[in-house]
Amino acid sequence: MASAEAVNIVRPAAHFAPSLWGDSFTSFSSDYQVPEMHTKEIEVLKEEVRSMLMEAESKAAEKINLIDTIERLGVSYHFEKEIEEQLKQIFISQDAEDYDLCTMALHFRLFRQHGYNISCSVFNKFKDNNDKFKDTLTSDVRGMLSFYQATHLRVHGEDVLEEALAFTTTHLESMVTHVCPMLAKQVTHALEQPLHKGMSILEARHYISVYQEEESKNETLLRLAKLDLNLLQLLHQQEISQISRWWKDLDFTSKLPFARDRVVECYFWALGVYYEPKYSQTRIILAKTIAMLSVIDDTYDAYGTLEELEIFTSAVQRWDNSIIDHLPDYMKIIYKALLNLYEDFDMEMTKQGRPYVIYHAKEGMKELVRSYNIEAKWFIEGYIPPFDEYINIALKTSAYHILTISAFMGMGEDATNEAFNWLHNKPKIIVAIEKISRFIDDVATYEVETGRGQVATGIECYMKQHGVSKQEAMDELYKMVENAWKDLNEECLTLTSISNHLLVRVVNLARMIEADSVVLFCGYALLQVQLALLCSAAGVIGLLLAFAHGMACDAALCTSIL
Repeated sequence: MASAEAVNIVRPAAHFAPSLWGDSFTSFSSDYQVPEMHTKEIEVLKEEVRSMLMEAESKAAEKINLIDTIERLGVSYHFEKEIEEQLKQIFISQDAEDYDLCTMALHFRLFRQHGYNISCSVFNKFKDNNDKFKDTLTSDVRGMLSFYQATHLRVHGEDVLEEALAFTTTHLESMVTHVCPMLAKQVTHALEQPLHKGMSILEARHYISVYQEEESKNETLLRLAKLDLNLLQLLHQQEISQISRWWKDLDFTSKLPFARDRVVECYFWALGVYYEPKYSQTRIILAKTIAMLSVIDDTYDAYGTLEELEIFTSAVQRWDNSIIDHLPDYMKIIYKALLNLYEDFDMEMTKQGRPYVIYHAKEGMKELVRSYNIEAKWFIEGYIPPFDEYINIALKTSAYHILTISAFMGMGEDATNEAFNWLHNKPKIIVAIEKISRFIDDVATYEVETGRGQVATGIECYMKQHGVSKQEAMDELYKMVENAWKDLNEECLTLTSISNHLLVRVVNLARMIEADSVVLFCGYALLQVQLALLCSAAGVIGLLLAFAHGMACDAALCTSIL
């Protein structure tokens, strides 16, 4: 086929900013070697913590606090079996009548997080005779903060938690200026990013800085958390370097200048889905998939003509190298890279005895590009569909179905063929994370999209169908996000046919769009600051770049925390 560049074609170029990272990671090599004594120390510390967990004489409230601290410090993956055993025992014999607000809320949150359907009626005792929360509760800042965090695990019909969210939010906002600096820092952070909706490793990084200032801190736990995070940083830096070299070899930056150069940020999203060492290969698979999706998305959204996109869509449906010559030159580059990537995945999955995985991955990709093509037609033709028609396609172009398939791909025996078949049927929890992603994205990118001439946005479609203002449409989309979170929370309490290890990845995907919703306003800028927090040596580079672009963050967090 003749080169598209040989024809004078007006393209809807998005003019994405270049990557701020350059070759920082491709050329990165760490001079910091973890001393053998530190590796040995971690093993000793783990045994000490394990003994604390299994201590038979500990009271339930003390055990719950210990488990919560271990989880918030980011080291619970070392003690999964012990934690589940302890929670099961506590849940069976629970007697929480004498718990204060802080302990009761923590008790509730922790059990809900682990799939125990504890009733929200446990909070009724904190109401007065008028069915309102007691005014005396507002003097307990830690209790109010704990209660606030618990409300984010609510499901449909839990009015007491809806009331509690409004109650705690209002009072915590007014308390911030009247409490000690460290507590104010915790309250401010929670109001901006509720724990349940936060990225696990970033929340752990934040909590370490908080916990080390606590008078009642456990030095063993703190030391383990710091050593463990530094080991994770080294591993994550190595992975970023590997993926960055792969990306550089593809040379998309020069061959496809219309597409975003965001491979490091794509890795960050994979890191949000799983940060544990055993998922190293899985992170790399997911990061490469996200990077490829980003290029394909930009092709449909910001470069391809209707004719070109029809050809590319058809080629992906056929998934056949022999038809590559029918594609425009720039699309040949994308198509070849896509097929090569999935061939690599296929070889790895077959080696693991899981050849069924790649079929599901390909089918997910085919569905995505078909949906991208429909949205591209809307954009190019200036068509504003009714909201109901828009949603049918837009949930698919959120890409969260293919992202979940990709997230499962490297998860070994947990991700059975039955699990992929379950995904294929679009269960309620998958629809929920698609809604969370789509509606947050629609609100966050509205001004940018309309500035580019995009008319088929979620907000415009909602305004058209329901005859409401822009603000009213935005408010409705936010309500849909909250309802989707309730669906997700409900499914986590009732699903028994799917491994909890897989469900956690689904929830983490939802958390990523929540934790980084600000990213959608500033074109990945926040991710550069957050990456700086997680990559000790390379973080210094990221910090300087962040400040160069007018962003602020805590410099003390951007280096090794030992």
